[in-house]
Amino acid sequence: MLILASKSPRRQQLLSKAGYEFTVDPATGEEILPDNITPGDAVLLLSRQKAAEVSLRHKGDIILGADTVVALDNKILGKPATKEDAFDMLSMLSGKTHSVYTGVCIISGDKEISFNSRTDVTFLTLTPSQIREYIATGEPMDKAGAYGIQGKGGAFVSSIKGDYDNVVGLPVKAVTDKLKEFFNC
Repeated sequence: MLILASKSPRRQQLLSKAGYEFTVDPATGEEILPDNITPGDAVLLLSRQKAAEVSLRHKGDIILGADTVVALDNKILGKPATKEDAFDMLSMLSGKTHSVYTGVCIISGDKEISFNSRTDVTFLTLTPSQIREYIATGEPMDKAGAYGIQGKGGAFVSSIKGDYDNVVGLPVKAVTDKLKEFFNC
C-alpha cells in the first residue's frame, strides 16, 4: 500500500490525478534544519524525516515523504507566519527569478530512494497594492514563498523553467518513475 506522509491537499490532488490509490498519514515531527544548509539538501533532509517517521508506523508499506521550499539567492523562504512576512516575501520575489525545490523520499522496508527537483520561476514586477490584495485572499498564508502557482498566485508568474507540478508540491513524473522500482519488486 502507498502512504503519503503529508497532509498537503495539493500533493494529494497530484497523486490522485496521476492515478495512484493511497492513504494519508502525515508526519508530525518537528522540522529541524542545520544552519547554512542549501535548499536542495534541506528538502532532501525534510522529506526523509517525514518518510522515516511514518515508515515506523507502517511496516511493509511504501511511504512517500515530500517537502517543498522556495529559495531566492539560495535563501529559503518558508511559509509566512504573518501577513507582514507574506508581504516581505512577495516583495522580494517581485520581478525576480527564484527556485522551487521539492525533495522526495520513498521508503519501503530496507529500500529507500531520495531525490530533489528544482524549477525556476520568474515573477512579474508587483505593486504593493497587488501584493496586499493577494494577501487579503488568505491564499499565501500556508504556502512556501507565500504564493500558490495553482491558485491566484499563478497570475504573478511570467515564466517557469522546469516541472510545473514540482512548484505545486510534487514532481509527479519523477515520482512515478521512482515508484516503479517499488511496485515492480
